[in-house]
Amino acid sequence: MSDSGPWFFAWCDGAQTLDVYLATLSALVHPGTQMTVMNDGNLTDTTSMDEAVAMIRAEFAEGPSGGALFDVMLSGTKRLFGCSSDCYTEEAAGDISAGPIFMSTCDQRRFLCSYLELAWGRGPRSIEAEAAVAWHLLRDDLEDLLLRLCAPDASGRVRTGACTNGGDWIAPVRMCATYNADSREIARDLALSWLQRHDKEMVSRNAGLSLEALRARVEAAPAGARVPLKGGSERAHALSRETVLKALATPPSALLEALEAAAAPDEAWRAAEPRAREILALTSQIAETGEGPPTWAVHTDTRAHVRFLRKHAPFHVRRLAGGGVILATHPFRSLWPLWVDALFSLGLMP
Repeated sequence: MSDSGPWFFAWCDGAQTLDVYLATLSALVHPGTQMTVMNDGNLTDTTSMDEAVAMIRAEFAEGPSGGALFDVMLSGTKRLFGCSSDCYTEEAAGDISAGPIFMSTCDQRRFLCSYLELAWGRGPRSIEAEAAVAWHLLRDDLEDLLLRLCAPDASGRVRTGACTNGGDWIAPVRMCATYNADSREIARDLALSWLQRHDKEMVSRNAGLSLEALRARVEAAPAGARVPLKGGSERAHALSRETVLKALATPPSALLEALEAAAAPDEAWRAAEPRAREILALTSQIAETGEGPPTWAVHTDTRAHVRFLRKHAPFHVRRLAGGGVILATHPFRSLWPLWVDALFSLGLMP
């Protein structure tokens, strides 16, 4: 049986949790497919959204949660994919790291494109190119699920959210993707990371604080305080109180521009790209026409593939039409290296 994951999280005001959750279901569930929900203590299958909503409302009213199993059509790879999600009452959400709204896919390896049939053509095999292919196939699906969970409509009720290959909502800079409904509040990711690492508080408890309140919490720490963070290259293994305060005082437009500049692929990734695009084109040709070179089974979760993705997978800074922003990278990597490069470029890290 396959493990679930990645895991997606969304924060909204506790009084709105159920309504937001039901909006996410409408944005996620593929029409006409079966949903499984709890009804009077028993799992019940239905293809009716109205029936599912009624049962979830009843379950949520009893507390501490409501949820469903359902199928999603992934926008990038056009795969019908099983997911599970839950929403928690305000009282329950304060005691769990998942926050008020939580979702995961039901088959982690398949979602991460860990097994692929690829056409190599006449070129040599390349672990780096195969890893790049997996990320090309995965990126749109990952961002799409996060966006549909956090922004199922234009209401902006979900202030922030995140995705990780682990099961807990930890420091945003250690996640593989984050969502902010207002790109002008992108420094929230740093402040929440500081509180999670320094004060050992769950992100979901502080996610709804204003930037002013977050700044006050960071300022309350002793001058010179630092928290350890891995994966930021040799020059940055920690985040300091002063860096967070400087970032909070930096114009959001400057932070976003620095993040966009830091997201440029590194040399190793650029070297793998031409071969990856060739493999993608040949494989797509076979899928569309049934003709082309032979395909070969490729496992992209070997130690060598994972090592390359952890070190070189590129970052994506996606500004949203509604004013929000998504930061994303492969689930094997974290966003911390992106932040390190951006903060260094602005002179905000010692």
